[in-house]
Formats: sequence, C-alpha cells, structure tokens
Amino acid sequence: MIPLVKPYIAPRDEMMPQLEKILYSGYIAAGETVDEFEQKFGEYIGNKNILALNSGTAALHIALLLMNIGPGDEVISTAMTAEPTNTTIAITGAKVVWADVDVRTGLLDPNAVREKITEHTKAIMLVHYAGMVCDMNEFNKISKEYNIPIIEDTAHALGSRYNGKLVGANSRYTCFSFQAIKHMTTVDGGAISFTDESEMVEARKLRWFGLDKKVSRLNNDIKRAGYKYGMNNVNAMIGLVQMEHVRDIINRHIENGKYYDRALQGIPGVELIPYYSNTEPSYWLYTMKVENRDEFCKMLQEHGITASQLHHRSDTHSVFEQSKCELPALDDFYSKFVHIPCGWWVSDEDREYIVDIIKRGW
Repeated sequence: MIPLVKPYIAPRDEMMPQLEKILYSGYIAAGETVDEFEQKFGEYIGNKNILALNSGTAALHIALLLMNIGPGDEVISTAMTAEPTNTTIAITGAKVVWADVDVRTGLLDPNAVREKITEHTKAIMLVHYAGMVCDMNEFNKISKEYNIPIIEDTAHALGSRYNGKLVGANSRYTCFSFQAIKHMTTVDGGAISFTDESEMVEARKLRWFGLDKKVSRLNNDIKRAGYKYGMNNVNAMIGLVQMEHVRDIINRHIENGKYYDRALQGIPGVELIPYYSNTEPSYWLYTMKVENRDEFCKMLQEHGITASQLHHRSDTHSVFEQSKCELPALDDFYSKFVHIPCGWWVSDEDREYIVDIIKRGW
C-alpha cells in the first residue's frame, strides 16, 4: 500500500551517534540542545522568537494562557481540524464558537468569522489545514479592525508561505507540531513563535511549572502556576538532525502536490481546491473533493493506494454541545473532501500511478 502518512527519520548513521551523545551525556532534560534547536528552527522560519515544547497542543495552550482566556470568553474556531485545536480551548473554560468554512477550500471563511464576533470574542483560531494557508489578507484585516489576536495552528503547515515568507512570523502566535507523522517529527514535540519577544518571559515560566529558570530553584517564587510543557534534549537532538533534511522533505511534498494540481485537472468527479492570494501550501496532505467518496476510496484501496478524510470534524463531539450551530458550507465540504498520498515517500512513478488510477474512474 502507498500510505497516506509516513514519518521521516534521518539516516541511522546521522541520527544514532547524535542520540547516543545526548543519552550518555549525563544531561537529557531541557538544556543547551533545546536552545540550539530553538535557534536553528527560528532561523529556518525567519523568526527568532521561538520556544520549543513537548507538543503542538502545549503551544496552543500557552497562547491561550498568555491572553488569559478563560470562562466567559469566546474563541472563534473551525470544526475542520484535528481534535486538539479545540479541546485545548475547552480546557481553559472558554467557549468554542464555530464559524463556517469556505466551501471551496474547507478553511475558515473570513465572512463567517465576522458574523460570529461578539464583545466576548478574545481570539480567532486559524487552522492551515493539510498545509493550505487561510485567507490571511482578510484575516489580518479582521484582526486589526476588531483588535482580536489570531492564533495560527500550523500543525499541518510547516513550510507553507504567506507573502513569500514561511508561516511563523505573521500573527501574534503561531503554533507548530513535530508529532510523529508531521512534515518534520521529533518523535513528539512542538513549538510556539511570537511576534512580540517580550511575551516570551511569561511563556517560559508557563512551560516549566511557573518557575523562572534564570533564578535558582531554591530562590524561585511561583506567582502563576504553569505546566510541564518543555522539550527535552533528546527530542531536541532528534529535531536538530531532522532539520538537516527538512527543506528537502518539504520540497518533495510540494513537488508532488504541484504535480497533482496539474495532472488532476479536468477529471470527471474531481474538484480541485484553489489556494488564496499570496499563499503557498506545503501539501502535508493533498486535499481535493470527489463525488461518491466512499467508492473513490474503495477503488484506490483495491489498487494499493490509501485515501481517506483522516480527521473527523470536531463539532460532533459531546464536549462541544454548547457550541452546536448550523455549518452548511462545512457540511458540503466534509461530504466530499479526501486526501491522497503526497509526501516525501511518493515517488514519481507512484504519483503517476495514482493519477492514472483516478483517471480510470470509480
């Protein structure tokens, strides 16, 4: 089977000596290796204001905590995402307010978001789903007009671009995931980037129980309880080795995605997704809409190709009962969208084979 997702791990002769160096160094907790990873990752995305964490979920939570979001507040979000985007909002006690998607793309619709803004709205959570970037031209206008911060959930979008620059330096907070199957994995991990360097002081405390690591633990005074959200040196070393390959890996995703953009045009039953002005996807997954999706997936499965929706829409979960509302565009999009293999492991021959099978019909 050609898989839909597959972790990339750097070659053994590169990875293992570096891992052994850390594992037997006598210091495997958060230390200089984490600092080095933060610096290298910041150089890659073009934003030095980086904190490395143990998950993308931790990044989302820290962003919400820094805005003091809690009971009585509202965060506008999308149901078209993996669960942590919205369960993280729920654990703050704030209400998730669903806005509908653009039926063409499955990404949050700026007009739908405008309709959901109230005096209780404290943030807008944007998800660059499957590597496709939201309509940032419009969302930046909304953020400025209403003075509402944006959190960009870029768990799927490492290497995507807005205005020619890698995502990570546009909004107040950008949250990354290095979970097992993402573009780049540290086995598990995440990061948050900031446009305002001054916010990092409080964020550093929140990621380590509320302690100030620049002060001796014996002399610390916790003023606000934090969490155990820091990355350790082992995951950071994995990340440092992985960073040597991240450009090649993401470029391969992009090459495959652009191939599909060309090769799948005009096929009956297939609707390709447009990308917004000034955005460039990194194609973590290749997303399109098809008629008779179940038959489509079954047909590809019979030919050794994995295809699926991968994620279940979040608004069906009981935890979000109070947020229920009509989302007609999402209903339409969700009934048709599907992902096909697009990653670094998909060879030229594989992608040509996938297109050929799709062209035969289902």
